[in-house]
Amino acid sequence: MKPGIIRALVAKDLALFFRNRFYAYITILGLVFYLVIYFVLPSSVEEDLEVGLYAPVVPPVFEMILQEEAGLSVVEFDSEEALKAAITDGNYYTGIALPADIMDKFAAGEKPQITLYFSANAPVEVYSAVETMVRELAYMQTGQPLALELSTEVLGQDMLGDQVPMRDRMRVLLALTIIMFEMMGLASLITEEVEQGTIRALLVTPMSTRDLFAAKLIMGVGLAFIQGLLFMAIVGGFSHQALIIVLAILLGSALFTGSGFLIASLSRDMLSSMGWGILMLIVFIIPSFGIIFPGVTSGWVQAIPSYYLADTVHQASNFNAGWSYNWSNLLILLAWDVAIIGAGILALQRRFQ
Repeated sequence: MKPGIIRALVAKDLALFFRNRFYAYITILGLVFYLVIYFVLPSSVEEDLEVGLYAPVVPPVFEMILQEEAGLSVVEFDSEEALKAAITDGNYYTGIALPADIMDKFAAGEKPQITLYFSANAPVEVYSAVETMVRELAYMQTGQPLALELSTEVLGQDMLGDQVPMRDRMRVLLALTIIMFEMMGLASLITEEVEQGTIRALLVTPMSTRDLFAAKLIMGVGLAFIQGLLFMAIVGGFSHQALIIVLAILLGSALFTGSGFLIASLSRDMLSSMGWGILMLIVFIIPSFGIIFPGVTSGWVQAIPSYYLADTVHQASNFNAGWSYNWSNLLILLAWDVAIIGAGILALQRRFQ
């Protein structure tokens, strides 16, 4: 490969990229827009409490207070298994399971066993609030302190004390969207050059196909990588495990650049390039919604290459997850990079020929 030719091609591609007003505006205004979205989102977790309840028999005081308590919404379930499933799926932060013989034990002066279920996403305040509420209700029912025994069970990964504000969950989605738009811009640039015959004209010069693809790769990765770094730096995304996040963004930029090659190889004109780009963007963005709304996705999402980028950035920036957790994600992401970039280059070479 010839460094001088590659530098000239990169400069030419950057000039052509920003000459396209749509992608030039999207690149600049999009970054500003996503930053505004991030900073206007709430920085803390504050919600009214929804409580699931399984109770074959509801003590009178329990029923009265649960119905009248401000900021509290109670949903009854027909079985304890259904209650646990709803909490595990993230539909409720907490649930209360009362035994069928609760009134008999209260009358006999015995302590009934009440089970409290908590979602892995439940804020730390919910734990103490629900326990205090249940104990207070038992006291009001019996007139005796310590009139019951509580058992607590966390359903899913216990995140007590590790709650993540919505805007920090959204940070992953916004960062991926910024990087992915460069995928569409690169695909459109290559498609335009193919339509106009620019690439075929370049290939009859001393420039080789290696020089051509090296320049496209450097330009695509560079634009996406710089924007991803800039966004994460402004929103505080490097406060934990900065090196891991930088490496993940670099590998993610390579992933989307290779995807841009594939889109260009499938496109016959600018309109089809836009269509394929939007379709691929929708697919790649799905793992981010599993971070924003836990429980809406399942194991199948790991088949999407961008999952390993989203999970790495989320775990490293929001939970300070280190190399022991993220090395496998980064390795899989690297393998996807090699596969997609290789497939994109082969597909484009066939189109040029």
